[in-house]
Amino acid sequence: MVRMTLLLDTLGALPTQNQDMPLRESYLLGFDTETTGTRAGADAIVSASLVLRAPASASTSTVSGEDVLAGWIIQPDVPMSPGASAVNGFTNEYLAEHGAPQTEALPHIAQIIRLAQEKNIPLVAYNAPFDVHMLQGDLAKLHAKPLDIHLVVDPLVIDRAVSRRRGKRTLTDTTRYYGVQPRGDFHTAQADTVATLDLIEPLTRLYPSCNVPLESLMEYQRAGYTAWKKSYNEYRVASGRSPIRGSWL
Repeated sequence: MVRMTLLLDTLGALPTQNQDMPLRESYLLGFDTETTGTRAGADAIVSASLVLRAPASASTSTVSGEDVLAGWIIQPDVPMSPGASAVNGFTNEYLAEHGAPQTEALPHIAQIIRLAQEKNIPLVAYNAPFDVHMLQGDLAKLHAKPLDIHLVVDPLVIDRAVSRRRGKRTLTDTTRYYGVQPRGDFHTAQADTVATLDLIEPLTRLYPSCNVPLESLMEYQRAGYTAWKKSYNEYRVASGRSPIRGSWL
């Protein structure tokens, strides 16, 4: 499934969103990848999904209440790691037979994300730094211009900021907690993208504090991540482990 043209045409017909648009009323572009491993710039994307979703209030929109999807299978420039293959099911043989060249698929993905960012439509990804850094790493290997991704929604960061629940916060666990029913099998890019988008409604409904305007979205998430990291590192140090480093986006 590619359907890139429909997604580009639909995006192109949408107006640029105002920065004071609340998250709950915003168009969203979901994004997820499956990869050969976890090292951005060394490993590679083998599957990617982009899903455009209209807000519930957009009853007369171009999208007309239906998700617009595009998906790619991509031939990586490095072999699948056994660990990644066990999770996502992709094999080197399957990718060689069914995958599109990186030089064809990756610029198309970048083109769609770039257009959405220009229209102030947030990119939604669960644990967003992973997918964003993997994409930027693959584009760098092609000597392509890096993407200016300045508007992102990460339900993992938001959930950590608003919920004090205990337990794991994988996408599977978090969707189960919020009553989101999976549409397809997890660890496929399309199913994970749709499930991630489905989290926005219960998060913004149950926790109105996270229904911030687009202009405050990144600052809100960075502050939430910083507060979570401080608390988490206190726990790690008390447990005799080293603190985690780095930042969000």
